[in-house]
Amino acid sequence: MPDAARPLRKHLEELRWRLMVIVIAIVIGAGISVVYFKPLVEILIQPAEGYLSDTGGPIYTEVTELLGVTVKVALLGGLVLSLPILAYQIIAFVAPGLTKREKGYLIFMVPGSLACFALGAAFAYFFLLPPMLKFLLTYANDVAVPMIRISTYINLVVMLIFWMGLIFETPLMMFIAAKAGVVSADTMAKGRRIIIVVAFLLGAVVTPTFDPVNQTLVAIPFLILFEIGLRLARFARPRRIPDESSDGVIP
Repeated sequence: MPDAARPLRKHLEELRWRLMVIVIAIVIGAGISVVYFKPLVEILIQPAEGYLSDTGGPIYTEVTELLGVTVKVALLGGLVLSLPILAYQIIAFVAPGLTKREKGYLIFMVPGSLACFALGAAFAYFFLLPPMLKFLLTYANDVAVPMIRISTYINLVVMLIFWMGLIFETPLMMFIAAKAGVVSADTMAKGRRIIIVVAFLLGAVVTPTFDPVNQTLVAIPFLILFEIGLRLARFARPRRIPDESSDGVIP
């Protein structure tokens, strides 16, 4: 029993060590983000520049509000800065137990996932946020002047960037699902009409506005990503498991 438990204990110790490395990387990244807190906030505010208040920036109305925003931005920055280390630790931990082909897929999928998320975040920041914020902050501005709390604004921007990052993971997730045999490309294609409805519902959920323009800015990329994922899924063939009744011979 001790001999059998030794490999498991070794793996758990390695897992604990790698998790510790990831946590340390996030903490260091968060510390760097605190040092550069002002430039980071200015980057997040830039899409709404000119629409916020007479002072040209957001406001805060509670004593601890700005401190809470600092912590949130620091954690977000720490997570982003630690992503390369996170990817490396995942690959290094999982790779020894995989075949050569599976290692190739892993090396492709982990950086690919990070790249897809980064593309989604960039799309949200450069193409989705500017028109959305312009609509929200100029709508009926002859009735009321917008004075936006910094915590409300940062929450909105961060959540939108986060969800668009996840949406851009769609092609990779479809490829993995097809490769694992969970669902085939043909089954995915049959659900195309449903996906169109889901895309616009997703646009309504992700964006805080009710105008069709911003919802379309989310729905159209999602539909394009679905079609890309569908083509990737057609290249993926699930790994076939030998049938025990046929003595391990695959027909």
